[in-house]
Amino acid sequence: MRAVIVAAVVAFVVSLFLTPVAIRVFSALKAGQPIRSLGLASNEGKRGTPAMGGVVFILATLVAYVAGHLALTTLPDRQIAQEKPTMTALVLLGLFVFCGAVGFVDDFLKVRKRNSDGLSAKGKLLGQAVIGTVFGIIALSVVSTNGQTVVSENISFIRDISWLNVGKIGSVMVFVFVITAMSNGVNLTDGLDGLATGASTLVLAAYAVIGYWQYRHWCADDTYARANEYCYQVRDPLEISMIAAAAAGACVGFLWWNTSPARIFMGDVGALGLGALIGGLAVATHTTLLSILIGGLFFIITITWVIQIVSYKTTGRRVFRMVPLHHHFELAGWSEVNIVVRFWTIAGVCVAAGLGIFYSDFLANVG
Repeated sequence: MRAVIVAAVVAFVVSLFLTPVAIRVFSALKAGQPIRSLGLASNEGKRGTPAMGGVVFILATLVAYVAGHLALTTLPDRQIAQEKPTMTALVLLGLFVFCGAVGFVDDFLKVRKRNSDGLSAKGKLLGQAVIGTVFGIIALSVVSTNGQTVVSENISFIRDISWLNVGKIGSVMVFVFVITAMSNGVNLTDGLDGLATGASTLVLAAYAVIGYWQYRHWCADDTYARANEYCYQVRDPLEISMIAAAAAGACVGFLWWNTSPARIFMGDVGALGLGALIGGLAVATHTTLLSILIGGLFFIITITWVIQIVSYKTTGRRVFRMVPLHHHFELAGWSEVNIVVRFWTIAGVCVAAGLGIFYSDFLANVG
């Protein structure tokens, strides 16, 4: 637990104090966020606000991960098993950094062109697919000393579903889909000050809890293996918890400056990176289907966006005033702060429900 707490605190501090530096640097570089004229009240006064703030919490998470590993060297023998960086960390942090890089290219093009047309949708999807494929193959192929891979060939809910084996190719395809869907889900949610940052913090905190719980009941631990107790067949759960906690702490530090009125935006570098990390956490903890509930706000915003697009293209009618969904409520007269707080509430309820189901499964199997 000490290493997880150290990672979260270090990430928070680094992000809190590095963000104002980033604000000054990006402002000096005139890296302001181009704003489309959509007739939305939330857009007023935001033109020129520096973007690319996601770079800050990505860096903060990397620094915190190193700090967390330094803390591991002082822990009891049982917990030193994950003292060295692992393949799980390579996959999760790799997704965070490289999908963030795709977002950075998009942000850079927007700033350079001085309009909201950055990287094309096909370009972003291609970048996400390539990155997902590469790390999916790595996650499925590299085996640990106890025979575990970062992901399995089975679809998972709270653990692997034995009868839903999709094979190696299918597993990589599922991995790519989860990473791409979650990445774009967070990106669609990023439209109001602090909305995506706060919601992501809640989801990341949930995965920090899940990862640590799996670590405390880990099948690789001889204590549970000898007693034949209920345990989790996952790889490097302490790493998962540490990275999730670090990213959550980094988001909280960033949120200090990103909440309304935002002094900096995370940009696509932050949104695509965070979404990819959350998707990676879901697959690595073997909670792929449960992540639909844990990241319920992202799912709701994504599915309503799909409904709007399909309805408009097939019938010419709009179901909502505007998508993503938060803009619908803006046009309905809700203030930006009201929308953000209420959507955070929805995100929190979804996270609580997801954790409740996860823990209920544990109780049902140990009772």
